[in-house]
This record gives sequence, C-alpha cells and structure tokens, in this order.
Amino acid sequence: MTDLNPTNRPPNRWLGFDIAGEAERWRSVNDGVMGGVSAGRFAIREGRGVFSGTLSLDQGGGFASVRREVSAGTLAGSEGAVIHLRGDGRRYQCRVGSPLLPAGASYAAGFETTVGRWSSVRLRWSGFRGVRRGRHLPDAPDLQPDGIERFGFLIAERQAGLFCLEIEAVDWF
Repeated sequence: MTDLNPTNRPPNRWLGFDIAGEAERWRSVNDGVMGGVSAGRFAIREGRGVFSGTLSLDQGGGFASVRREVSAGTLAGSEGAVIHLRGDGRRYQCRVGSPLLPAGASYAAGFETTVGRWSSVRLRWSGFRGVRRGRHLPDAPDLQPDGIERFGFLIAERQAGLFCLEIEAVDWF
C-alpha cells in the first residue's frame, strides 16, 4: 500500500462513485445464505463507495460482501487494479468473478487497511487465486482480465464487529 496522492493517480480511471445510478449496481451477499447473521451493505456517500456493516460469527456466519457486474472485456489488457481507499484496520479481499470458475467461486486477493488512513492498494491479476467458500481452488486456471464479469469486496477475517471500507475510486493498470 502507498499513500493516496490524488494528483499522482494512474490515468486509467475505471470505477468512480460520482456516476448516477452507481449505487444501484452493487448488491450485498452476506453469510445469511448459509444461516449466518452478518449484515453488509453498500452506499455512496460524498462521492465515495462505502462497504460497511457488522460481521457476526453467530450461527456459523462470518462473512459479508458486496459486488457489481462488469461487462466482459472491460478490463481486457489490464494487469491489475489500484483501489484508492480508507480502511478501519481490518483485512479485506477484492473478489472478481469469471466464467473460468465453477458457480459460487471467485478469484480473490487480500489486503490490509490502516485505521482512518487513505491509501492505494495495487493488486495484480496474477496475484488473485481461485476460492470457493473460503477454500483455495488449487486447480483453478489463471485469471484472465478480459473475462472478469464481477468485481467486489469481502470481509471474512473471523473477527466479529463493525466494519467500514471507503472506496474513492478504482483505477486499472
């Protein structure tokens, strides 16, 4: 991670949160699908995407996520994403979906945040690994950026409590 410097960003802005209708493109998928009671949601506040809620370990739970669809080919030719964010000291994952994986699986890359500090997280697609229900898929093919159809964030660090991740923008490189 590096400090966020708004005047020194890569020129390839992919996702901003000042676009009309962007909030409606995001949906939550929480551990309630497996009986858990965690609550994660997505909103746009002051031109930033905000993934927040409460992580609960009750009833076998322990994850919350938000995601949006991506038109196939949107990230073709890119090597990765730069996420400009402010965290809460918790560990998150960036998750992307691709037709190369079976239903319910994603490619994931984790990152740490620092409480109240704006930073930029640079994630190479080559560092993403296939996962399903928290388990690594050792035979998953390498992620191909031209096939990315879903983009989102997940928290599943086995620590109950409030969480909040603010995303200013996502660039690609």
